[in-house]
Amino acid sequence: MHTVNRQRSSAALAALSLAGVLALSGCGAGGGNEKTSSADRAAVAPAQGGKAPEAAREGAAAAAPGAAASGAAGTDKNAQAPVAVRPNVIRTATLGIETEDAQKALAAARTAADAAGGYVGNESTKRGPDGRMTSTVTLRVPGERYDAVLGAMEGSGKLLHRKVDAQDVTEKVADIGSRVSSQQASVARVREMMGKATALSDVVMLEGELSRRQADLESLQAQQNALKDQTSLGTITLEVSEPAPKAAEKEKEKDPAFMDALRGGWEVFTTVLRFLTLAVGAVLPFALAAAVLALGFRLYRRLRPAKPRTGPAPRTGPAWPQAPSVPAARTAPADDAAGAPGVTGAAAGPEGPAQEGGPRS
Repeated sequence: MHTVNRQRSSAALAALSLAGVLALSGCGAGGGNEKTSSADRAAVAPAQGGKAPEAAREGAAAAAPGAAASGAAGTDKNAQAPVAVRPNVIRTATLGIETEDAQKALAAARTAADAAGGYVGNESTKRGPDGRMTSTVTLRVPGERYDAVLGAMEGSGKLLHRKVDAQDVTEKVADIGSRVSSQQASVARVREMMGKATALSDVVMLEGELSRRQADLESLQAQQNALKDQTSLGTITLEVSEPAPKAAEKEKEKDPAFMDALRGGWEVFTTVLRFLTLAVGAVLPFALAAAVLALGFRLYRRLRPAKPRTGPAPRTGPAWPQAPSVPAARTAPADDAAGAPGVTGAAAGPEGPAQEGGPRS
């Protein structure tokens, strides 16, 4: 009777132990499955005929090779030499050169970039008031040909300035790569869960989570691609300029010759003529309009009937007293003037003849 009770108690304890071990095995890592199975077999053995010692020894013997193998594998991994990581460096350079022919230097830069397997990026050219041309071009060159192209650009003219930068981003590249891998695994897990989900609410929730993780993954991949482009291709910014004109040439340009004066006078003449032509063209519409108005006014004056002319109005005020009229003196003949002593034509006044006897009949 006591034996039967002990057997039932042992079976119950074995069942409880099995349930606990199964729960732990579901949450544990996959590397401990063999040890858990050995322990399960050792725990179940008492309920199967009281062979616990033999089952325990068998489980320990079965688990020992696995543990030894895993320990040996760990030792081998630790003993391996570290893998050499290629450095990831962002290389940039800025060069300023002076040359007599800027177009030729730019053509040489484009040829060097194409020959190295790179390409020409941004390019801008301008010409100053003094006639000097200045150009700026950006070259993207592979890292293995970076130094060769940089040296060729330095020798294409007179070096004005040079600046070279190198930024090591090896750790950043490794970090971005690890985050991309983790995010890809996370997206894969969410997709797997969506395939197993049956409830609509679960599907909606998983879709939102998948969208968020997918956006994070795309952002990380964009950063990874940008770093890859910057580290695989170096950037060279080349500034090409032409030399300034010499002082002697400037002085020569300042001394005008006869032909220069003639040319300048002709330019002034043509400029004045052009402005006069423009002025005439601007005034011509107004002149035509004024001529039409004047012609119309003259026609109107001719066709209008003439008004009768009237004399001046008579005076209505008091009349002023008038002096008595005096007859004009008669001029004596020459012989009479000669025969009359003491009387001359100049001295004879109007009263002269009247005093001597009155006017002659």
